Amino acid sequence: MAITQINRNGVYELTDEATASLESSKYFNKDIRPTVKSERTWGTYNISMLWVGMSICIPSFMMASGLVGMGLSVWASVFNVVLGNVLILIPIQLNSYVGTKYGISFPVFSRLTFGMKGAHIASISRAITACGWCAVQCGLGGTAVMFCVQAFVPSLDINTTACVWVGFLIFLLMTWLLTAFGEKIIRIFEAIGSPVLIVMSVGLLIWAFVIAGNAGYSIGDVFSTNITSGDTNATRGGAIAVFLIGLTNNIGFWATMALNIPDFSRYAKNQKAQFRGQLYGMPVMMAICAVIGAVYAQATFLADITGNQVALFSPVDALAYIGTPGTVSHSILLLVLGIGVIIATLTTNIAANVVAPGNGFSNLSPKRISYFWGVTIACVIAIVYQFLLTSSDTLSNAMFTFLNIYGGILAPFAAILIIDYWVHKKQRVEVIDLYKEGGDTRYYYQGGFNSAAIIAWIAGAFVPTLYSIIATAAPGSAFVTNTVLYYININSYLFAFIVAFVVYLLIGKGKGTEKSVLSQSELDAISRAEA
Repeated sequence: MAITQINRNGVYELTDEATASLESSKYFNKDIRPTVKSERTWGTYNISMLWVGMSICIPSFMMASGLVGMGLSVWASVFNVVLGNVLILIPIQLNSYVGTKYGISFPVFSRLTFGMKGAHIASISRAITACGWCAVQCGLGGTAVMFCVQAFVPSLDINTTACVWVGFLIFLLMTWLLTAFGEKIIRIFEAIGSPVLIVMSVGLLIWAFVIAGNAGYSIGDVFSTNITSGDTNATRGGAIAVFLIGLTNNIGFWATMALNIPDFSRYAKNQKAQFRGQLYGMPVMMAICAVIGAVYAQATFLADITGNQVALFSPVDALAYIGTPGTVSHSILLLVLGIGVIIATLTTNIAANVVAPGNGFSNLSPKRISYFWGVTIACVIAIVYQFLLTSSDTLSNAMFTFLNIYGGILAPFAAILIIDYWVHKKQRVEVIDLYKEGGDTRYYYQGGFNSAAIIAWIAGAFVPTLYSIIATAAPGSAFVTNTVLYYININSYLFAFIVAFVVYLLIGKGKGTEKSVLSQSELDAISRAEA
């Protein structure tokens, strides 16, 4: 067997000869090829700041504040967020490993498990949901853009259709410019923008304590007083059900990143950098955001800044109750908040919603679609989603229902990739065969599809997806009100993950998969060790 890959202290790359041999392959282009040593420049700080930038966003603050509003205590809400993020960090870390070890992106990783053609099922499923959430984030970022404009033109009504679309398109253009030209720009932007967001987050926390203090409440009062809500005990099945709903939401918040995290870990210097970077950057920052979000909701409730004894959940909502519109101080506040939300939303949107479809669309036809054009396609699709969001309430609700149902089918992919790489393949990969043409290659399976992986995916996604569809079409049906199925639904990610994990563990090494398993002696035969 010819030497096709170089092992540099546990981190592999293709030899120059192997790379040259793939130039004509329809599965290969310069954007999805494995990274080389000179491209692996992301250290612990860069990866931490990637996650800090993604974590500090309006929805992150609302994960805990929403639970406070539903009746959980501050500490129970924070614990819910921390637990959910620690749980989802496990599959994220496991799927990061292959990206760093072999320098491959998520679509190429999917070829390893689902086959050269079957990989499109995973990568395009991820892309479709990402484009929808990209539109949502661009809508939020667009509002922030118009805040900045309103700071200079106080009489501007930013809620008009024209302003909504202008803000959306400006923000979408920013997103495209920062994403389409490669990982270096993303790395620099995340490294610079994330520390700014940390400072602004601390500022929000201080402000929340100040308004509570001005109303006569101590820091201890903020943490110990509960916001009462009928939702907790009445419509949502009690505190346990609320906690489980929150846990599923927190797990699902980063569930998509458990799939395409190799898109970023492939640039890590080594496994230590990617592991520590994610450990420091994600659960720690999400815990901080949870504390800030919960304190913000509690403080705005106790201080009664609305005059209606209700809590605020989004930091943006406080603008209506601070200062006098049209004054210089209010304009400065608008500008500062607008810039903060723009940075926060860009750092999240780029990494979570645009890079994945950029690679996914490129993987459809690497010779025709580069990463640049993949990102461009994703942004065009986001415009279509935005049209649905703004056309009517019916279309907007239908789009969110679609995204929520479709998002539910992604959980099994993470489980299948983990069990295949860590158990069935034992972390041994012949990288060149992930790019070769021809039905006799190691990862072509049967007709380009690994049927065992597809069966496991369907098995995991079937019940949660069916429940979501029926709950939307017939919310009062016996199927929907069934207690067992209800609890499966509010724990849908864990249920789908576990079912797919078990099914693929049992059938993943069946007939037709034997060739895809590389022995240690075969790996040694195609690898050359270098410093």
